[in-house]
Amino acid sequence: MTPVIEAEVEQKLERPALPKADPCTVVIFGASGDLTRRKLIPALYDLCGVGCMSACFQVVGTGRTHMTDAQFRDAMKASAITSKDVREFNEETWKRFAPRLRYFVGDPAKIGFYAELRSFLEQMQREGSSANVLFYVSTPASFAGEIISGLQSAQLNQREGGWSRIILEKPFGRDLESARALNDAVLKVFDEKNIYRIDHYLGKETVQNILVFRFANSIFEPVWNRNYVEYVEITAAETLGVERRASFYEETGALRDMVANHLLQLVALTAMEPPVAFDADSVREQKVQVFRSIRPMTVEEVAANTVRGQYGPGRIGGVEVPGYRQEPGVNPESNTETFAAVRLQVENWRWAGVPFYLRTGKRLADNVTEIKVHFKRTPQALFAGTGVRSFGPNSVSLRIQPDEGISVSFGAKRPGTYMSTVPVLAKFSYADAFGGNTPVAYETLILDAMRGDATLFTRRDEVEAEWKIITPIEEAWAQLPSPQFPNYTAGSEGPELAGNLLKASGHRWMLMLKKEAANAD
Repeated sequence: MTPVIEAEVEQKLERPALPKADPCTVVIFGASGDLTRRKLIPALYDLCGVGCMSACFQVVGTGRTHMTDAQFRDAMKASAITSKDVREFNEETWKRFAPRLRYFVGDPAKIGFYAELRSFLEQMQREGSSANVLFYVSTPASFAGEIISGLQSAQLNQREGGWSRIILEKPFGRDLESARALNDAVLKVFDEKNIYRIDHYLGKETVQNILVFRFANSIFEPVWNRNYVEYVEITAAETLGVERRASFYEETGALRDMVANHLLQLVALTAMEPPVAFDADSVREQKVQVFRSIRPMTVEEVAANTVRGQYGPGRIGGVEVPGYRQEPGVNPESNTETFAAVRLQVENWRWAGVPFYLRTGKRLADNVTEIKVHFKRTPQALFAGTGVRSFGPNSVSLRIQPDEGISVSFGAKRPGTYMSTVPVLAKFSYADAFGGNTPVAYETLILDAMRGDATLFTRRDEVEAEWKIITPIEEAWAQLPSPQFPNYTAGSEGPELAGNLLKASGHRWMLMLKKEAANAD
């Protein structure tokens, strides 16, 4: 059993108040959808509750589902009450928030819809709402192009006496070609400074803290390179299946859904050089340089450096769960991957020769997103003849979710007259140090978009650089023989073949389940 040292902050700090948002109206396309209910309305409700919104802040939900304002408010209230993201639901706050919610029925696929929406917004403005409008495209990516064109046709991309901004959800395209086409389309209508391509991982406090951890602490930055680091692994695992997203997932798969955005963003923040300032262009430029340092793979390299998997039936938390092919809405002969593992090389001066291992999957052993940096072993000659087994290498773990925090492993002498060693883990917990009511990712990102701060959003060249890495893998998988799916059991650590990516170099994945990891120590 590994001894654990709990780290604490040196002084307890009051959490600073969140900044005020610019006055604006948020227009949500796809307001009757899952993302609006689970994430967007809870985030807007909380921002309103803590006093971030102006008196003229409004939300307009749009969709083809026929609803009155009252029905829309009731549906959104039910979502807020049950949301795990809401800090604390109370009726008084909802009574202040609900009148700000409006619903506009229409089909965004019809060109006349946008002229009607413009008239609706102009009437709201005459009644006292803001001239500023933030459009949130919460629809499947395939609809984004026609929505952007529709906004242009009604000149909703320009606001007299105010600004017009647009938030686009991931995935931003499905390959390099479609991402370029979507970028071309949106840049014909909006300036880059008004385009907010959202990746909600970048709104997480622990993800933002990666840069602080690296560049504000002199004990870590000097060893954060190829001279001291053996390898880096990044895991994003979940126990859930595809739930109600079967049609989306059948077209997307784990590589496009997670690796093409979330995991590559974590690679960039782990590997990037220090920016000259913490502003949008400086941070994003350094991330792009990381992506440019990852060479696209050939078909042969894809075969040797990637593993894909699909879950079969199994048990999660003691409950029997179906395999992917048995999920409602899934093709019973589907070859869509629900697990992807990739070995990448960041071929620059800092990281040459250090492998980055990425894996993500559904119906795995535990819910965990973590970056683990493994350092090289020290020379062991000092302890020769003492009976000490070789020290394990040091590591730094950055836990993104759940139990957000940072842990550092190191060796220590076990008390006694003999030279005996034991691994020790020093742990820092965000919740214990700062409390549990930090803003969730969507709160942070929506507030930033309202304030015009694009630091935590992705830029055109950044998105296209990510797809230059991912598209060759997708194309190679289309040429290579499909694995014999399913090839891992629900509730397991994933396909056995995933371990082979590391084994040849003497590396191994961390175990997902905490008690198994403790026993392994």
